[in-house]
Order: sequence, then structure tokens, then C-alpha cells
Amino acid sequence: MQDIVLQILKDSIQVKEACIHQNMNVIIEAAQKIAQCVSNGNKVLIFGNGGSAADAQHIAAEFINRFQMERPPLAAIALTTDTSVITSIGNDYHFNEIFLKQVQALGRPNDIAWGISTSGNSKNVVLAMEAAKSQGLYTLGFTGYGGRLAEISDLVFTVPSKVTARIQESHITLGHILCDLLERHLFPEKVVV
Repeated sequence: MQDIVLQILKDSIQVKEACIHQNMNVIIEAAQKIAQCVSNGNKVLIFGNGGSAADAQHIAAEFINRFQMERPPLAAIALTTDTSVITSIGNDYHFNEIFLKQVQALGRPNDIAWGISTSGNSKNVVLAMEAAKSQGLYTLGFTGYGGRLAEISDLVFTVPSKVTARIQESHITLGHILCDLLERHLFPEKVVV
């Protein structure tokens, strides 16, 4: 069992390192784009399924509450949390529309739609991202090797792995890096050296 544990750790570290190096310019561009969005009074809409839904909620909480520093709240909404909205859309229409309708209702030009899908092909994420683009939102995709999400996102983070757990671990690491950079960019006077 110890060998299994150490192999999982090794694999996770290797995938994260490859992901960060592969996406370095994308990380910096995304941090600047998110900073511009929230400082202009716009918001970030974050969504995904399963573990990616949990990641959406986690990152939205870091924006609204705080990440590493005491600072004002930043506008973000996880579209995965309102069970009444999600179940009514799923019941009356289709599960594929649970994020689409929320983006249509809440998204405004210059907001950011942040879709997360390890396969890159989650139909409900893809439909919401397509709607976001047509409504003038900037689209940020988190995926594994790509899929449709990579094709339609303005900016995309890909993770060089086919293992869902390694992709999700990389996604939350990327999310935390973006939170850190965002705080440093928006509140440089609060950075502790």
C-alpha cells in the first residue's frame, strides 16, 4: 500500500508540474483577465459537474470570502449550488440546460464564464459556454486534453492526463494559483513578503 500511495503522489506531482509549465502564459493571461473583470464591476460565473462542481463552489468561495489576505469580496457565482433552479430546469427541460439557463439569466457582457469539464465534452458545460460567447461573456475553460470545451473557450487550460483524479487535482491547483495572483494584482498593498 505504501508503494501505491507514493506512486499516486509522484503521478500527481508530475501532472501538476507539466500542467503549470504548459500553461504558464495562459495562467498569467487569465489572472489579468479576471482582475480586469472584477475590478470593472463584472462577475465570474463558474460551473461543472461532480468534482468539477465542487471545484466551482470552492473557487467561488475563495473569491467572495478570501483566499490568503483580508480584502473586499470579489464577485463570483458557482452555478452548481441552487438546487431548486437546477432541479426545476432538469425536470422541466433537460439536465443539459442547467447551466445554459443560468448563464442566459445572469450573464452580462464582459462577465467571465468559467466552465470546468475533465473530458471537455460535458454537454451542459459546452452549451452554457456557447451561450456565454453569444452573450458577450469572456470564456475560460478548464479541461483535460481538450474536447469541445477547448475549441470554444477564449482561453483554455488543458491538463496532460487521462486520469480524472489527476486532472481535478491540477484544476484546483490552477484555481488556487489564479486566486493568489488575483489578490496580489488587485491588492498589492496587502501582500505580505
